Amino acid sequence: MTTDLRMLVWTALLALALPFIYLAGLTLAPGGAAWSLGNRAEALPGVPEWAARAQRAHLNLLQNLAPFAILVLVAHVSGKANATTAIGATIFFWARVAHAAVYIAGIKYLRTLVFAISTFGAVLILTQLF
Repeated sequence: MTTDLRMLVWTALLALALPFIYLAGLTLAPGGAAWSLGNRAEALPGVPEWAARAQRAHLNLLQNLAPFAILVLVAHVSGKANATTAIGATIFFWARVAHAAVYIAGIKYLRTLVFAISTFGAVLILTQLF
């Protein structure tokens, strides 16, 4: 398996793991366990802010996962995967890990910087497709 594909798999695993972080926070809120087993028609009051940030970090990762996957898969299928795409995929993955950690911790400006770094990783892959 190429580095590009490996980073795609690891990014998918990150997307699968992040909900467990915010679900832990939801269960800490009063009535959280009953709420999570119900229909969730109303917002749960008392959710810790870090859990809400974890949920937003997960949503942000999901919004960026599809374009990243498309870039990695097109590079792989077209035979254009190379050292640059591998570096781009690696940058994207580790920046997304950092983004989740920084987002959950609530570090505002660093979160934006790390997001930009992950975008740079995706752009590196894109540059190899043209």
